[in-house]
Amino acid sequence: MALRGVVRVGRGGGINNLCIPRMIVRTNFYYNASASASAAGLICLFRPSQGGRNRNTLPTFQQRIRAINTETTVEPKPPVKEDEQWRIKMLYDGECPLCLKEVNMLKERNKEYNTIKFVDISSDDYTPEENQGLDYETAMGSIHAIQSDGTVVTDIEAFRRLYEEVGLGWVYAITKYEPIGAVANAVYGFWAKYRMQITGRPPLEDVFEARRKNRGEVCRDKSPDI
Repeated sequence: MALRGVVRVGRGGGINNLCIPRMIVRTNFYYNASASASAAGLICLFRPSQGGRNRNTLPTFQQRIRAINTETTVEPKPPVKEDEQWRIKMLYDGECPLCLKEVNMLKERNKEYNTIKFVDISSDDYTPEENQGLDYETAMGSIHAIQSDGTVVTDIEAFRRLYEEVGLGWVYAITKYEPIGAVANAVYGFWAKYRMQITGRPPLEDVFEARRKNRGEVCRDKSPDI
């Protein structure tokens, strides 16, 4: 929309005042907005009449006025979703109380980095197709992480990669070296095997069976009646 104004011309052909839309003017000098002009959203800039009878005159009327060209509009950029920035996925068991403590810590750190995508494998929405073919049973066996290039890492290496992405790489850095890495994996393997009993949950076989039954009931509920 081009700059529009209302100009009043005096008897001598000179410009007595200029009224322009309020929203498109930036000025450093005083102005007089009459009631009618203000209601119309205008700013009126007055120039002295020849007789000098206008008290609201501007001796510096010829100062430069910067107008904003309202034709130029900048399209707002859509916000970048957190999932679009991830560098690694963490597949975790959302029903494991001890696991959640570590997950929550990483989520808090991830608020600054936005590099980890957290995927709860216990959710009914979990699908292997979106996670490199890792089914629920496999993902429950031990920690799995998926890098953005599709590489799957497990056990202590998965923890090391995850911690590196949130500025805590030093925690697991020593596990890069043998025999420390092998010892760390052995300790974690023992925990992964018995974590259900340690946390007071049923054995994995019972959990798998209960999930299969639950998913079967869900599928029957979703299937159309014939």
